[in-house]
Amino acid sequence: MSETDVPNSWLDPQYISTVVAVIATGALFFYSGFVDSAPSPETIGFVLLWIFIPTTVAHEVTRRWI
Repeated sequence: MSETDVPNSWLDPQYISTVVAVIATGALFFYSGFVDSAPSPETIGFVLLWIFIPTTVAHEVTRRWI
């Protein structure tokens, strides 16, 4: 890994999108603790959207405005 691969600021778009992905994943695990059913393929797709959409939005917002 070269020095350019490591973000040098907490405002780096990759850093922010990673943080948002971790928070979204944690929120979904917290929510899944309250649901007592097996996940269906539709549920898995829905969960992936709830992780990837906020991650993509956070990356684009920080890339364009910060």
